[in-house]
Amino acid sequence: HVQLVESGGGSVQAGGSLRLSCTASGYTYSTYCMAWFRQAPGKEREAVSLINTSSGATYYTDPVKGRFTISQDNAKNTVYVQMNSLLPDDTAMYYCAAGAVVSRGAWYLSTYYTAWDQGTQVTVS
Repeated sequence: HVQLVESGGGSVQAGGSLRLSCTASGYTYSTYCMAWFRQAPGKEREAVSLINTSSGATYYTDPVKGRFTISQDNAKNTVYVQMNSLLPDDTAMYYCAAGAVVSRGAWYLSTYYTAWDQGTQVTVS
């Protein structure tokens, strides 16, 4: 079955950078899209970024465009998100997710994703 293991995260001052990693196993890596979501206290989970692991196409939500970069290392079955110019509003639990069938026009909907990791905390002060 699909397993996702996330690493990275932590605390950083505003304007700083962090990188999260998510390593997938238990399936053929390129058959699932990989996404990052986040959830701040008292708020709903929201999408951050998506990468089509087969084509390499990437998508971002407006709050992170120009600051976050999603990438992958196919040889390692790993997806990364490089987060620069971090803001206090970026403080949240960040989750890696995988989905086999994801609508390009609605990739930000969490319902498309069938596998999630345990999440990692990112705190920006």
